Amino acid sequence: MKKLTRAETARWLSQGDNYLILTHRRPDGDTVGSAAALCRTLRRLGKSAAVLENREVTEKYQPLLAGLTQAQPEADQTVISVDVASANMLPDAFAPLLPRVQLRIDHHAGASFTPLELVDPEAGACAEILWDLFGLLGLEMDKPTAEAVYTAVSTDTGCFRYANTTAHTFAAAGACAQAGGDLFAINQAIFETSTLAKLRLCGYAADHIRLFAGGRGAVFPLPKAAEGALGTTEDDLENVSGLPRSLPGVVLAATLRENPDGSAKVSLRAAPGCDAAAICARFGGGGHRGAAGATLKMSLEEAAQALERAMTEAL
Repeated sequence: MKKLTRAETARWLSQGDNYLILTHRRPDGDTVGSAAALCRTLRRLGKSAAVLENREVTEKYQPLLAGLTQAQPEADQTVISVDVASANMLPDAFAPLLPRVQLRIDHHAGASFTPLELVDPEAGACAEILWDLFGLLGLEMDKPTAEAVYTAVSTDTGCFRYANTTAHTFAAAGACAQAGGDLFAINQAIFETSTLAKLRLCGYAADHIRLFAGGRGAVFPLPKAAEGALGTTEDDLENVSGLPRSLPGVVLAATLRENPDGSAKVSLRAAPGCDAAAICARFGGGGHRGAAGATLKMSLEEAAQALERAMTEAL
């Protein structure tokens, strides 16, 4: 595996062609926005580029990919992943493409799985890295690209509230505004609009979040049956990991959801001074100090207890 600089990555992209861009499972605003922005920019450079259709993309983010997706990969395409921390973060349908992924662009330190990678753990979002690349490629963002970048940057930083927000994050967001992006509409759709199911989810969380370590730690196990009873969609559940962290005094918070195979998907959030990535690494996961994830091959309750023990030790 070779680590590339931004300048080296820009040269690599400018010299190649026929790109296919991959997003991660349970796609969030960063992976979708990054894929859309990169695809649009490559096309503006005269390259052939498409985003491989990910059936898990929710209604909220589908408009970003309008006219950019491709249903099936082609044999001669150069494959790139964006915001994909490790191989197991790719959707199952993308698994056959794993040996073909040539370049990973990401802000997660995660496990290397590609011959080339541009990874900057200091970036608040993957799209911040891409914004730098666009400048090196000699292009200013157009309106659709700016809206994709802003969606990515704002969602991954909690609308600029999380500790991963930096001056560079604000510079990228400012460039999106300067390019004519409708930031108000994006903020309204993502951060100011709710559903009854999401409000019911907040009530369920209030009854089922478990505090420990003197109120400094919290776990929230969310069974699949509860999701069904509440009527939540993936859009409703996108920011569920932030609910236990929002409680006063909580510095480490884990939200656990059941996967279809019965395993538990963990999203861990940490305040400055704690290391979510180190805890998730104990379970084969990874991410950032402030936000990390892992999949535990055990029942939801067993996983919750294992996380609680690990978090207690860390505290």
